Amino acid sequence: MREALVTPNGDRIRWVELPGAEPARLYLHGLGASSPVYFAAAAAHPLLAGRRSLLLDLLGFGISDRPADFDYTLEAHADAVAAAVATAGLNRVEVVGHSMGGAIAIVLAHRHPELVARLLLVDANLDPIAPSRQRIGSSGIAGYTEAEFLAGGREEVAERVGPFWWSTMRLAGPEGLYRSAAHLARGSEPTMRELLLGLDLPRTFLHPAADGDPEGVDGLRAAGVRVVAVPDCGHNIMLDNPEGFASAAAAALRAD
Repeated sequence: MREALVTPNGDRIRWVELPGAEPARLYLHGLGASSPVYFAAAAAHPLLAGRRSLLLDLLGFGISDRPADFDYTLEAHADAVAAAVATAGLNRVEVVGHSMGGAIAIVLAHRHPELVARLLLVDANLDPIAPSRQRIGSSGIAGYTEAEFLAGGREEVAERVGPFWWSTMRLAGPEGLYRSAAHLARGSEPTMRELLLGLDLPRTFLHPAADGDPEGVDGLRAAGVRVVAVPDCGHNIMLDNPEGFASAAAAALRAD
């Protein structure tokens, strides 16, 4: 495990690092998740192994610090990740981001273009989502006010998301989980989709084949984003179909 100071108050991001050749790969998890849990098998897969790999937990999640005074916007997350990457002595990393981690990866590439060589987005959030307590994920959490979430909403969410997701979500700081979800549902300005379309670097978007083409697929392809369907999986592509994910990811990370 390695760590980096990423805020003026001394808060630390931590990651599990696998040795290997550079350019390095940076793995960013989704809301309520943890990169060592969700990405360890993928990073060690024969098709993807051999690269220096940082399985990083975002501030507020997993093994990283959980400050209650951090605002947890997508931009703040991206800047904290950039500080960690710089501390690791890296630039031009290949970023693999799942779900919220993909949204943060897009903002990272926009705000810190010198750090990002390519993006592999794994069913990432590209657009704002209307809050609704009837759903799980960011929109469900964003359906509460922060006070409501801290006063009992967190326990209601735990019942809805189920034991698998809760196994890592329970590690998140309550404030970090709520604010990250609320800002993810609100989206960046411009939106993550708009930022992605304007980036000048190799970009691939993986999605579950069962979901059909993602919204706005023609616009993504017209902007040079490779859109790849992965069979036999749901949202957690790398966990549901490890072989399919490794194959699609390896091809994407080789593409120009």
